[in-house]
Amino acid sequence: MSHRRPSHSEQRSQALIEFALISPVLLLLLFGIVDIGRAVFYYDTIGHAAREGARTAVQAPNRLPTDGDVLTTVIAQLVGIPAAAPCPQGPLNGATPPSNTAWVYITEPSPPSSAETNPPMNAPGGEYSAAASGGCSAVNPASGNANLQVTVRFNLVLITPVIAQATANHIILTASAIFRTEY
Repeated sequence: MSHRRPSHSEQRSQALIEFALISPVLLLLLFGIVDIGRAVFYYDTIGHAAREGARTAVQAPNRLPTDGDVLTTVIAQLVGIPAAAPCPQGPLNGATPPSNTAWVYITEPSPPSSAETNPPMNAPGGEYSAAASGGCSAVNPASGNANLQVTVRFNLVLITPVIAQATANHIILTASAIFRTEY
């Protein structure tokens, strides 16, 4: 009984078929690693932006800061990430920011999830008092060395199709920083 040895072209065909079978798994693994790296990068970036925004909110070197000053500082730290403050004084609810966009909130520590008509001191000191409007909490300027919390919520959309579908096409990353006002 003789054994037939495969020819060179048959070996190449077999290698091509094996590569075709394993390449989707390798590509999924590669893009999954890229997505994890992006998530870590964005989490670190929004954490840094929240801390810098909180520093801006609590310092009063020449004049009292405003929500706009805090948002400007956060946007400067979120290089390339669009950010907005739809309800700066909250509430922090389950709403999802647009894809790859951040929302910024300036609230009291441990803010409630529903609108407040008479919240504690929860805005930078330069903001004027304002009543609650729509689903947004009232603006009550901080004073007397009150604690302020700056929260950044970011909607990360993954690039790996299978993982993106498993996460409902988004992952919400949240970072907060609490500082005591200097005014």
